[in-house]
Amino acid sequence: MKIKRIISLLACAVVAVSAAGCGSSASSVAADSSPDKLKIVCTVFPAYDWVRELTKDSKKDTEITYLLDKGADMHSFQPTAEDIMKISTCDMFVYIGGESDKWAEDALKESVNKDMKAVSLMEALGSDAKEEELKEGMQGEEEEKHGSEEEEEPEYDEHIWLSVRNAEKLCGVLCDKLCELDKDNESAYKASLESYNKELDKLDGDFKTLTEKAGSKALIFGDRFPFRYFVEDYGLDYYAAFVGCSAETEASFETIAFLAGKVDELNAGTVYILENSDGKIAQSIIDSSKAKTAKTAALNSIQSVSREQLDAGENYLSLMRKNYETLSTTLG
Repeated sequence: MKIKRIISLLACAVVAVSAAGCGSSASSVAADSSPDKLKIVCTVFPAYDWVRELTKDSKKDTEITYLLDKGADMHSFQPTAEDIMKISTCDMFVYIGGESDKWAEDALKESVNKDMKAVSLMEALGSDAKEEELKEGMQGEEEEKHGSEEEEEPEYDEHIWLSVRNAEKLCGVLCDKLCELDKDNESAYKASLESYNKELDKLDGDFKTLTEKAGSKALIFGDRFPFRYFVEDYGLDYYAAFVGCSAETEASFETIAFLAGKVDELNAGTVYILENSDGKIAQSIIDSSKAKTAKTAALNSIQSVSREQLDAGENYLSLMRKNYETLSTTLG
């Protein structure tokens, strides 16, 4: 309700500013924006980086906004008033389209720019989107008792970018939208897409070769598991403490014991964690195993990339390549 109220108030403010006319000296998003500038707003880092790659050789003056640039987790992110204002007046808005950004639909309803191209990545993925999977041994969310027997709608795994093959498909959709917005630079966008797809194909091929040769075909995660799209691409299996979008932070004794048993059964040398994890659950799993010799290793979910990382030169390909390097040293 709070987000909806902010959106409604800001929508009124933007309309009021627009009605003041171009001669107004008041500071506003509309007044500060060049009519020739292509303004694109992206919620998550992968989308931001893909758009940046696709537009890098365009002659069009382009402003790309990355909303989660402070490294916020997409599941807990709440847009600011400034964020909503930027979305309301941009030319293209790219968002996940899942449970984590339900607020985006409300923002779009109040958009001032009715010619905006809105891209829901989940919708663009279509039938390739996968429902979250509660696998054997995995701890489910705490159930809330509402006194209702209504069947809930399925929740989909939003970490679609962790499939390099999905990335290629989604970049194609983004390129099409850019060409619709800016036909004068269509050839530049398509050339950039072709060049970027070659890099994605190379990375996909490297992952395929690595996983085919790997002695171990299962990943054990003492953490949330956002890599379902990835493992299904390469025929891997997995066991994890929580689903990818879980809000749980404490694993039960049963979950720890089950995963420790899998470490023993598979003779696993690694228990994986996500970037920024404190590793406590993974260490509990290792300590509960018979050998107690497994190590932890972090894989990057690329959902909490900060401005500092961006300024240091990190991009989608470099972060996925780091995941490749980690797996190359841990998959037996």
